[in-house]
Amino acid sequence: MLTLGWSDGFSFAPIDFVMLSSAKMVNRICEMNEHVSKRSHGYKHRMEALSRKPDAVTHLIKRALSAGFTADYVLMDSWFTQAPLLRQLTTQGLHIIGMIKDIKQRYRLNGPLVNLQELYRMLPKNTTSDVHGSVIVETACGLPVKLVFVHNRNKRREWLAILSTDLTVDAAEICKLRKLS
Repeated sequence: MLTLGWSDGFSFAPIDFVMLSSAKMVNRICEMNEHVSKRSHGYKHRMEALSRKPDAVTHLIKRALSAGFTADYVLMDSWFTQAPLLRQLTTQGLHIIGMIKDIKQRYRLNGPLVNLQELYRMLPKNTTSDVHGSVIVETACGLPVKLVFVHNRNKRREWLAILSTDLTVDAAEICKLRKLS
């Protein structure tokens, strides 16, 4: 189940959800009955369950916006903070704040594309704070983002990275907002 919620920083209210299933038939436990009317809500929900997670996120947000919900930021986990979804949501005028993993993603900082490890090594470190540093870079597809590197409280020798598409917000505020999700 994928849930979209709204928060004011003190409370959290789920506003929409989608039940997801595998698109691969061999991974599904029970197939849909072929006699189900294609006009029924059950059929529509079953078809929605077969959608990809990023597509489901986009549909959830579109439904929430069309119902009148507003938000300053879309907060998301590292699984969703990927360039295609970021591009899709920023074209709708939404700002995203999300954790990012140190995987294949590359970022452009004054020239060549580099990974998170290389970016972290390039930054001047602030060892007196939980925020080690921040930098404005471009994703490989040209989207400007701010990356904030913070101390990992669970593993003392490691760091975590948070991405924001809002370049005007400072690193401390990004960390504060990220804790809400």
